[in-house]
Amino acid sequence: MASDFSLAGHIVRRARLAGSSVLENGNPFFAPLDRLQAEAKRDGGPFTSFANYDYLGISDHAAIRDAAHQALDRVGVGALGSRLVGGERLIHGTFEKALAEFVGSESALTLVSGYLTNLTTISHLLGKRDLIIYDELSHNSIMAGVGSCKATSVEFRHNDMEHLRHVLSEQRANHRNCLIVVESLYSMDGDIANLPEILKLKDEFQSWLLVDEAHSIGVLGKTGRGICEHFGEDPSRIDLIIGTLSKTFVSCGGFICAQKPVLEWMRFLLPGFVYSVGLPPVIAAAAGAALQVIKDEPQRVGKLRDNAVRFLTKAKEAGLSTGPAEGYAIVPIHFPDMKTTMMASDHLLKNGIYAPPIVQVGVPKGLPRIRFFISARHSFEEIDRTVETLRSFSASLSKSPAPELA
Repeated sequence: MASDFSLAGHIVRRARLAGSSVLENGNPFFAPLDRLQAEAKRDGGPFTSFANYDYLGISDHAAIRDAAHQALDRVGVGALGSRLVGGERLIHGTFEKALAEFVGSESALTLVSGYLTNLTTISHLLGKRDLIIYDELSHNSIMAGVGSCKATSVEFRHNDMEHLRHVLSEQRANHRNCLIVVESLYSMDGDIANLPEILKLKDEFQSWLLVDEAHSIGVLGKTGRGICEHFGEDPSRIDLIIGTLSKTFVSCGGFICAQKPVLEWMRFLLPGFVYSVGLPPVIAAAAGAALQVIKDEPQRVGKLRDNAVRFLTKAKEAGLSTGPAEGYAIVPIHFPDMKTTMMASDHLLKNGIYAPPIVQVGVPKGLPRIRFFISARHSFEEIDRTVETLRSFSASLSKSPAPELA
């Protein structure tokens, strides 16, 4: 047993306060997917994952694997240093140029972590005389950046344009610069930002705009170019587009798209870029190949959209609570309490469907849910079976006392 003054003892107490009791009846997290898939294949049963970000279903695409193999054979594994002082690989510039062209920006810069990209950009950009206004449901990486920044920070109610206008009216004139921060597709609720209205407010109050497109590249817009394509807006009107390589691009890392002078400044001064290693060539090659697949096979975006709409429609028809989800790759199913949410996830897994619960991290304690990431790879049959499994589970709860988790 850890002594009272030890770090381990302190962590045990913190974990208890944070809700570690949620794991007493089983741990649905950190599931060994490879083993679950292999066991399902061995037993001849189904296994469907709704827990992964592979929106366009290209994680094992032959062209992506080949590009990674070729980069490994050609230049090895790592970038071996910060690009500023250690030099960069040719593939860095090639990929960033292609990425900027795809998004519709002048320039792009990649970093080794999507989380780090938001944190370092937001915390470094503004000073004490400045203002950050952010959506209250912003991702933790945005909140970390806001919390690390010296600027005054104010949140506005989620997707509430009248409240955003109110905050700007009250606060903007008192500060030198102002940055509005939103996500394009909100990862816990599956709804999208009102970009046209936000752009109007940005211009009216002479502010800058940062849009986190982590979940919308490959999802929104006819060809997956994101929220600007979705609404028919010019990407150059957004000052900073933040994205990740871990979702549609099926690798890892983050990126910033902006005007060239902004990114040239960041190449020399942005801490998360200057003091971090560059993207491993294997990762850059895989992400670059994924980008080419997205351009070459735009039908995948349409298939994803059809799947997401079907999941949302079927879930609503089954009487399941989907919150504000709009049918764009992410559909949450809400449950009345944490225990029921854990039970539902366990029931799904026993039926060959992997979708872990969201009960303590990322959402308010009173709003537990199971979040379903829809992929172009999913079949209508898998979607229908999953919704029916949820419907039958919910129906069983209303007829009998809630069973204990195994």
